[in-house]
Amino acid sequence: MEETHFGFASVPLGDKQRRVDEVFHKVAARYDVMNDLMSGFLHRIWKDRLVTQLQPSKTRAFHHLDVAGGTGDIAFRVARAGGPKTDITVLDINPDMLDVGRKRAVKKGLAGQLSFIDGNAEALPFKDGSFDAYTIAFGIRNVPRIDLALKEAYRVLHRGGRFLCLEFSNVDNETLDRIYEAYSFRAIPTLGKLVTGAAECYRYLDESIRRFPSAEEFRDMIIAAGFERVSFTKMSGGVVAIHSGWKL
Repeated sequence: MEETHFGFASVPLGDKQRRVDEVFHKVAARYDVMNDLMSGFLHRIWKDRLVTQLQPSKTRAFHHLDVAGGTGDIAFRVARAGGPKTDITVLDINPDMLDVGRKRAVKKGLAGQLSFIDGNAEALPFKDGSFDAYTIAFGIRNVPRIDLALKEAYRVLHRGGRFLCLEFSNVDNETLDRIYEAYSFRAIPTLGKLVTGAAECYRYLDESIRRFPSAEEFRDMIIAAGFERVSFTKMSGGVVAIHSGWKL
């Protein structure tokens, strides 16, 4: 039986998605609040940087896909950056996260530009070459088969389309890494319990960060999926990185 990892535990491949869904079902309502608290609001800067790199066109129709973005955090930024000619499809496998995003879109007056779809990153329900750009922020490490998700990202982009991924990475400084690890495995689960009542969910999220490939290894996976001009930019001492690739 093929296995993968759920945090530090080895699990049957078919079980990972179910377990990930349970995690996000528990934390969906307070997910963005926890992001603020865990990162000291830095996640907002990281996401702004992602969309700055994206630079959606303001002068022509721009079709954008944001994967694992159920609460709309990236999609709202793309809509503001691109303007009324930009339409965004938000795809997430978790209905609870999508419900949060739909409600937020209505409150922000952006519901007309955004579509929210329940779907799997490993098997996107779109035709080849459907999008100008694809983003995924803090979601790729939760996909059971990352290689399939990357191949799907390549497939649904048209020629000249861009892939951008914001994900946790490997901290460069040894002292900072020790501090970061202690914070991740001690403070964050405690904070998660206080805010969401689900300490075990944030323990999994911390473990999934530690198991994710290094920036260099992930770059090679993006290249293997067919992308060209692949690069990454680390931020905050290597805590996170923005990975970029083009379908040429």
